[in-house]
Amino acid sequence: MGALLWLLIPVLAGLVAALWSSWAMRNRRTGDVAELAGYARFRAAMEKEHATPVPAAAVPEGASDPV
Repeated sequence: MGALLWLLIPVLAGLVAALWSSWAMRNRRTGDVAELAGYARFRAAMEKEHATPVPAAAVPEGASDPV
């Protein structure tokens, strides 16, 4: 009878672990939609042309190039 009690402990522990894992995963979202959209916005921002450079006539003499 004592051996059955010792066997019951790991079986109950396994059941508790299975219940806990199913409870812990209940709200898990598996979509990467938001992450991919953010990456697409990042790439679009990095591919944009930079601001147009200031014409040479607007830069005072002796000043370094603003770009």
